[in-house]
Amino acid sequence: MEILMIVVFIVGYLMIALEHNIHIDKAPTALIAGMVCWAGYSFYLYQGADTKELQEIAHNTLLHGANKSGGLMHHMFDIANILFFLLGAMTIVETIDEHQGFTIITDKIKTTNKVKLLWIIAILSFFFSALLDNLTTAIVMISLLRKLVGNKETRWLFAGMVIIAANAGGAWSVIGDVTTTMLWVKGQLIEPTVIAIPSLIIPSFVALLVPLLILTFTLKGETKRPVLEKNGGGNKFETTRGEKLTLLILGISGLLFVPIFKTVTHLPPFTGMMLSLGVIWAVTELMHKKKEHDHKYHLSVISVLKKVDTSSVLFFLGILLAVSALQEVGHLKVMAEFLTETLHNNYAINIAIGFLSSIVDNVPLVAASQGMYSIASPEAVASGTLSAEFLPNGTFWEFLALCAGTGGSCLIIGSAAGVAVMGLEKIDFVWYMKKISLLAIVGYISGAATYILFFT
Repeated sequence: MEILMIVVFIVGYLMIALEHNIHIDKAPTALIAGMVCWAGYSFYLYQGADTKELQEIAHNTLLHGANKSGGLMHHMFDIANILFFLLGAMTIVETIDEHQGFTIITDKIKTTNKVKLLWIIAILSFFFSALLDNLTTAIVMISLLRKLVGNKETRWLFAGMVIIAANAGGAWSVIGDVTTTMLWVKGQLIEPTVIAIPSLIIPSFVALLVPLLILTFTLKGETKRPVLEKNGGGNKFETTRGEKLTLLILGISGLLFVPIFKTVTHLPPFTGMMLSLGVIWAVTELMHKKKEHDHKYHLSVISVLKKVDTSSVLFFLGILLAVSALQEVGHLKVMAEFLTETLHNNYAINIAIGFLSSIVDNVPLVAASQGMYSIASPEAVASGTLSAEFLPNGTFWEFLALCAGTGGSCLIIGSAAGVAVMGLEKIDFVWYMKKISLLAIVGYISGAATYILFFT
């Protein structure tokens, strides 16, 4: 049954990659793969459970895990956290967009030169990701790109660089990526005064800089902006500049508020996102209360929710459930142990984990690494029991954060940012491999080499 789960995952993975060739959207494929993998895990647990007592044990293990730290319910909480976070962020961004708030930013970007525009978008994505997170940043930047780049192929290229930039930016901040947050919360990374991990800023930037430099010498020409509907001219759904500015400031502030709320309350990130969404929702209701019904409804969050790409959310649900099933049955832990036994070098292990994170989600890979390696104490290091690499803020944990964060860019489904962009822009998996993956790999290796060279 364990082998069947791997086969189902691989087949589903290939179908997702070839969705445009087989003419089946990636969302149903991911959902089928996720549910079948968990069904396989269920059969795996119930095999040989021929008594009521053993069946009860299997049932509890399926739902809650053998030691209350796994099981379907545990994974569904983590997945629901991500999905509600994604849904809230997408709704906020769409609400800003519906009020044409992003035009305040895009109107300031006058250049149509592809290289200059690419640098602007990439640098913004890099620093936004550290302050927000890579997922939210990807959603925001795709909304901006739709105002700036009309040609689909060019916009996809820019979107690919947004993925690289967002993942690189998230790797040097404890709130910029789920994996860095995991390492921060569990004590492997300790940055009590600032969100930044100083020794990762330069390697992370190199992971973006190298692909940017390559495209600087290969990308030529001007971008053509899309023809956008403008407010005014009798449009009954027009918004004033004040309304645009209010929604832009309120929306960005709401997104920035999420990590602050999490730090203060220690609640999951989706709670802060939903609080921000609730406030924005209430403000828009009050803002448009005196307008005619059609005008008010068009600009309301209720109307915006119908435009949110729910198929992407369901795709995310399916692929994360499939990966979590593999984690639960032990495949990912076996993979991590195999790396340790084969490579015998902590830097090589982390580089391999980075590449693997582009195939399966980086969260369970980092979780497996956290379970395999212990945090060293000064006493353990002094006695020679553990290496100083495993001290809090040690090189092993920092390099793991860098590799798991930036390695996911190598394939479009290797990161939350990539999955979101794939859903929003309908980017083809194979197209990304041909046009972006090599750039991402070169950047990833360059960033890893920079860390090894300068900080070890």
